[in-house]
Amino acid sequence: MKTERTIKVDYLARVEGEGALDIVVTAEGEVTDCRLRIFEPPRFFEAFLQGKSREEVPDVTARICGICPVAYQMSSAHALEAAAGVHMGEPIRTLRRLLYCGEWIESHVLHVHMLHAPDFLGYESAISMAADHGDVVKRALRMKKAGNDLVDIIGGRSVHPVSVRVGGFSRPPRKRELKRLLPDLERTLDDALDVVKFFATLDFPDKEIYYDFVSLSHPDEYPMNEGKVVSSKGPSVTFDEYEDHYREEHVAHSNALHSRRVGGGTYHVGPLARLYHCMDRLHPTALQSARECGVPLPTTNPFVSIVVRAVETVHAVAEAIDIINGYNEPASALQEVPIQAGRGCWATEAPRGLLYHSYDVDESGSIVKAKIVPPTSQNQPQIEEDLRSYAPELMDLDQEDMTWKLEQLVRCYDPCISCATHFLKVNVIHPPVSSG
Repeated sequence: MKTERTIKVDYLARVEGEGALDIVVTAEGEVTDCRLRIFEPPRFFEAFLQGKSREEVPDVTARICGICPVAYQMSSAHALEAAAGVHMGEPIRTLRRLLYCGEWIESHVLHVHMLHAPDFLGYESAISMAADHGDVVKRALRMKKAGNDLVDIIGGRSVHPVSVRVGGFSRPPRKRELKRLLPDLERTLDDALDVVKFFATLDFPDKEIYYDFVSLSHPDEYPMNEGKVVSSKGPSVTFDEYEDHYREEHVAHSNALHSRRVGGGTYHVGPLARLYHCMDRLHPTALQSARECGVPLPTTNPFVSIVVRAVETVHAVAEAIDIINGYNEPASALQEVPIQAGRGCWATEAPRGLLYHSYDVDESGSIVKAKIVPPTSQNQPQIEEDLRSYAPELMDLDQEDMTWKLEQLVRCYDPCISCATHFLKVNVIHPPVSSG
């Protein structure tokens, strides 16, 4: 006989940051409580940025995340350049894509192998998985190093890069430095193709969800730094229009804001959304891999995101190789950006999905107001909706297996909880000044 089931996970494992999961399902399959609780303390990055020079912003925002600092730097730099009415040309544009390729490689490889693969292969952690799949773990470490090395050469170091500036880079990478990376990247490309084949053979739960997929879309390339914000259920919008269509709201059980469509709808950002809108713009090597892997792509099954991330890894490695092979070292990789008052909005594609920044800048180049909307804040309402629809299907499982499946669904999104807790609205009320 089915009875009411309560799933309580005090600390979610194999996600970045601290969060918990609470679900109550009645015997009839009705979900009466579903909360992805994010209790990591808020980090107030928008408030920290107020009053700082625009030149400091890329370095400050990089500290939001140790896994995807490039995403924060790219969104902030582009938004601040937009505030000055400047758009980057070559070689800066291509170097920014190359830097982003490095981040996609290291982030996707980390998630696919270390955080998500144990769910499918039946292990508690990558460490326990290594005992039986040592070759898989060693391959992951080798691939991740290739991504880290690429970020290091262009950004000055592999974590929290220091060369990114408003207007470009403090120095362009030397051609010989990039050429040294080619042997490892070419080996990584072979590895990445094998990874797609390996993970395409996994046993995926049968779960199709009619998502509102939201991502950037660019007519000529797979999206990273440029394009429009497109939706599978709504209009495409410019960056300046983003806040007219997507809004954040507070919920009692989370220190992360929930982002929803104006009008209340949830939506999904990340690799599934990018592939849904832009699969035909993958690098030819990645597109062939996607078409031949044996899994129908694009997909609306969240569990297949592990394969999509593997395909995007192939894309990032293949594009990095092409860029390096065609690279000619410029005299400078820094474009002048005049200091003036203005408002700039931009979004780029972090490994986990759309990352939106907006800044109000005064005439001295200081930040008056900042807004940052991370991917996990946008995905959190959709994760809860997914859990609501999935939990009733698992009532025949024992408590341990049901908990495992629900945690696995959360990890499909590769949530970066620390990124999502950077903001909390604070109202400061000053007492009236006595006239006595």
